[in-house]
Amino acid sequence: MNLPNKLTMLRIIIIPVMIIISCISFLNEQVLFANISIANFINLILFMLASFTDFLDGTIARKRNLVTTFGKFADPLADKMLVFTAMIILLEQGVIPGFVVILILMREFIVTGVRLVAVEHGTVIAASKLGKLKTATTMLALIVLFLFQSSNIVLVIGLVFIYIALALTIISGVEYFYKNRQVIFESI
Repeated sequence: MNLPNKLTMLRIIIIPVMIIISCISFLNEQVLFANISIANFINLILFMLASFTDFLDGTIARKRNLVTTFGKFADPLADKMLVFTAMIILLEQGVIPGFVVILILMREFIVTGVRLVAVEHGTVIAASKLGKLKTATTMLALIVLFLFQSSNIVLVIGLVFIYIALALTIISGVEYFYKNRQVIFESI
């Protein structure tokens, strides 16, 4: 297993750790600093580490020509699992509205479905710049929102970012669907 794939696997391993941390009552009740719970602080660090491995594995894979079939499959899957784990943790804490998570999840299902149809036709669809911006904005929003307990201003800033991410999610989803409409409608 090459280094980029190991980094992807590390990201996947971090996900259940985040879930376990969020389920430990003691860690949610104890404040570390600035009114931030120990659980949110640990999950913030884990989320930032995992987000950095996302950037790092892609960069290394492209620079060293280490792109693999496993990486093409596991990397985007790990990204989605990481983002939705963080979103659902914050949803349970009452930080992110449920409709935001639902709309983002729906977009990801639609894009994944389109990609599966395209693969059947021998077409690989690369992520767009707008899609990458959506991912970066979402990750930034989640990082800020893990700090929501520190102040109302931090919460407002995080929510502004998550709504920007939601708008980019919808716009990039429409763009994705429109650009690939031929592949979609050929299969009807």
